[in-house]
Amino acid sequence: MTTAETASAPPEAARFVGQSIRRVEDKRLVTGHGRYVDDVVLPGMFHVAFARSDFARARIVALDTTAAAALPGVHAVFTASELNHHVDSLRSSMVTAEQAIVPAHVLADGDVRFVGDPIALVVADNRYLAEDAIDLLDVEYEALLPVVDFEQAASDQNLVHPELGTNVAGVEHSTNAGVAPALANAAVVVTETFRQHRQRNMPMETRGLVVDWQPYAERVDIWASTQSPHELTLTAARVLNLGEHQVRVHMGDVGGAFGQKVFLGRDEIAVLLAARAVGRPLKWIEDRRENLIAANSARVDRTTVTMGLDDDARIVAAEIDQLNDSGAYPLGGVPANSNNLVSMFPGPYAIPLMSWSAGSVFTNTSGRGAYRGPWQMETVARELMIDTLARRIGMDPLELRRHNVIRQEDLPYTTATGNVYERISPAETLEQAVAMLDYDAFRVGQTEARLDGRYLGVGLSLFIEPTSKGAGALGNEGAVVRVELDGSVSVYMGTGSHGQGLETTIAQVVADELGIDMAVVAFHQGHGSPYGFGTGGSRSAVIAGGAARAAASGVRQQILHLAAHVLEAGPEDLRIELGVVSVAGTPTRSVSVAELARTAYTQPEALPPDTAPGLEHSARYQAPPVTFSNAAHVCTCEVDVNTGIVTLLRYLVSEDCGVMINPMIVQGQIAGGVAQGIGGALFEHSPYDTDGNPLAATMLDYLIPTSAEIPVIEIGHIVTPSDSPGGHKGVGEGGAIGSPPCVVNAVNDALSPFGVAFTKQPITPNAVLRALDEVRTESAT
Repeated sequence: MTTAETASAPPEAARFVGQSIRRVEDKRLVTGHGRYVDDVVLPGMFHVAFARSDFARARIVALDTTAAAALPGVHAVFTASELNHHVDSLRSSMVTAEQAIVPAHVLADGDVRFVGDPIALVVADNRYLAEDAIDLLDVEYEALLPVVDFEQAASDQNLVHPELGTNVAGVEHSTNAGVAPALANAAVVVTETFRQHRQRNMPMETRGLVVDWQPYAERVDIWASTQSPHELTLTAARVLNLGEHQVRVHMGDVGGAFGQKVFLGRDEIAVLLAARAVGRPLKWIEDRRENLIAANSARVDRTTVTMGLDDDARIVAAEIDQLNDSGAYPLGGVPANSNNLVSMFPGPYAIPLMSWSAGSVFTNTSGRGAYRGPWQMETVARELMIDTLARRIGMDPLELRRHNVIRQEDLPYTTATGNVYERISPAETLEQAVAMLDYDAFRVGQTEARLDGRYLGVGLSLFIEPTSKGAGALGNEGAVVRVELDGSVSVYMGTGSHGQGLETTIAQVVADELGIDMAVVAFHQGHGSPYGFGTGGSRSAVIAGGAARAAASGVRQQILHLAAHVLEAGPEDLRIELGVVSVAGTPTRSVSVAELARTAYTQPEALPPDTAPGLEHSARYQAPPVTFSNAAHVCTCEVDVNTGIVTLLRYLVSEDCGVMINPMIVQGQIAGGVAQGIGGALFEHSPYDTDGNPLAATMLDYLIPTSAEIPVIEIGHIVTPSDSPGGHKGVGEGGAIGSPPCVVNAVNDALSPFGVAFTKQPITPNAVLRALDEVRTESAT
């Protein structure tokens, strides 16, 4: 990974914030000393396995559990009749009961609705016995025609959820009367449909939890692989009919999530209920096949775009028609919110008028859930359409973007969907990215390569990402900062770190605010922490960082107040450096933070009048309505027209995520997201056949890119501080948003001499060869 110099003046220097400090959590993780859910072993613990449907849609004619329950070492077999009546809905805590439209079937009840649908839960001494018991279940099905094609689901007479009377999960519209006449008068109008395929989150650590129901204490302890420990607390309390004070969620290390571990799935809820019924600790660790067929999937979208240009190649209007597949049981209990998705379609371009319709449907496939970069389809459709228009009018796609990108003089800018942009830099990131590549030189080399029979291509992608949205549960975060008696500092937060490095970045923020060494800052999350949504929505730097900074600021004031009393000086004359408070200009008059802590806790008589003992402060931070990040991606590729293999040559990103807390972690976040996006564009695919059978149930079929397929990621930065404390913006999802259309545009550019332009993914070697064969066949006829 390489990094370009920051293109604007850096913020005022700080000791830790802004520095590429090695992650403090890495020492234990890379040496194999992380503690994950499967490492938790409790006395008397049993293990859980699920029996899952092999049919996408079928009536359960009979289900006999007698032989399975009689197997030695098996302690219970649960079906829908034992568990489902305990659950009112599958909704998350973030939505109201009125929104929970998916039937509350923790286990399949009377019928099955996708391959992988859990029909029974077995509790045994170990996982091996539980799996053996599943083989003894006697299940008889009456197969029914499944709903698999989401584009035909709305009109399909077969229903995924008969209780609902329709396969339509939701439809929304927004019409602007000015769009139709603007398109009618446009110099060029193009309509194109773009599709995105089913992908999986594929965290290294699959889902899992250990549940210990303690009837004598009327309490349940849960160890979980989660990115939202408080969401788990709230859902468990509702499902088990307990108070939140009776639920304790323990969070250790998490081996990735990417949105899959925000909300509880039906499997986890079933384990919670089974643990209470059995009265012993239960462990369920999802295996990889389960993760590939039963955990949530994402990205199944179709977007038709109509866009017009005037004589100066400026966009005059756009119409959007979007449809997404929610599967059978969307994670969190409700289908995707299409309104929020389409609202980001204008992105970094001045699109004055826009109308849209968006809908979601149910199918007999695994449920849709959050996956890194939920705005990705809007960026894919928009950026592919920009290149489509450029080809139509014979303009370089870079020049068409330059004609339409929002510039500093346009700010503040209100989009056609109502988003208000300030403190963004789309034009600047575009220019930095193409300069890093030397775009003009590439075009010259591309022409020369074609003369030699080599087909090189360059792709561009711009986007604006809403991060740290200041609405509802996601919009605020709490923190408690406490100085211990030895001068070390403990930070308690409701975050759910699953790879972002919060143990490091939050420590950097707190250490700078307090003037101490970050090595003495300890970060804690999970049970006992203030309520927080967890991680998601690229919110940690802004919202969690804001809360940590506010709590630390409160402690700083306490330290200065006490030190002023001890040193007989005004608080305004004091400085804190490396854990020592001194009088400015007189460094010999000083006292350590550790000495002040001992005084604050153990010598209340020595405190200033009306001063409470201790050095501790709790604070909550409410974020602004939205903090926008933006970026430009550029990549180059070579396509072998004889084998269909696409080789990425260079990949460059110019990112504006405001002031970076830790540039090294930012670069890791960007590179990781880019790798996932490349995987989706070229390799990863989780298709179903017409009978609803998943065709990628192992990692032999679901192809994740390796380091051999990912080029060096070259990263540049533009720093436009946000209006949040510290000037930070979110960065966690941007790499995954911008990379798929960038790669597709590069491939299309390489194959432009043949007239090939992909509108769907993944672009596998076979897909390339088929497209070239189709073009040759058409030419021959």
